[in-house]
Amino acid sequence: MQVLESLQWRYAVKKFDENKLVPASKIDVLKEAFNLTASSYGLQPSKLIVIQNKEIQAELVPHSWNQKQVAQASHLLVIAVPKEYATEEVGSYFNRVKEIRNTPDEIIKPFQEFLTNTVDSQSQEELLAWNKNQAYLAMGNLLTVCALEEIDSCPMEGFIPEKYDEVLGLNNQNLTSVLVLPVGYRAEDDFMKDQKKVRRNLEDIIVDIK
Repeated sequence: MQVLESLQWRYAVKKFDENKLVPASKIDVLKEAFNLTASSYGLQPSKLIVIQNKEIQAELVPHSWNQKQVAQASHLLVIAVPKEYATEEVGSYFNRVKEIRNTPDEIIKPFQEFLTNTVDSQSQEELLAWNKNQAYLAMGNLLTVCALEEIDSCPMEGFIPEKYDEVLGLNNQNLTSVLVLPVGYRAEDDFMKDQKKVRRNLEDIIVDIK
């Protein structure tokens, strides 16, 4: 029930209290949760940019369809993925597998070859779309963890990735912005704060097959 109560409490905040900061310990929880997010084959292509800089946040507002939450938030989280994805990423993953699990090469090799061939067989456009899907998995996980930690948030697709990449210097890191998540605490005068959650009936969205 705690999870459901937390999800009932959560909403997309329209106005943050600019005077309230999320403690570093809770930001650390979000970082760890991001790292523990499921990803396709466990490759973890996404990166999390954590911004706590009011000047940069204010600079990003015009590139965020003028959504003021970007500047008001305690922290601004940006999920980014590689612009160009290479098979070296697969090799790095299996190096971690060997280091952490001490898995023998003869067990790793067939799976590593499969994933390497999978990446090699796709265009960069296909790989970018695939990696963007992983970013959405991470966003969903962060939203749930924010709710459980009673951190307010507002997931955003409405921004200009190219401008974010420029302001944050992501172009030099082979990264491009995919999703934005301001986090903080809701303002007392946020008009959405006490609104009832609007959702469809379960029977309208659940298909049970027995």
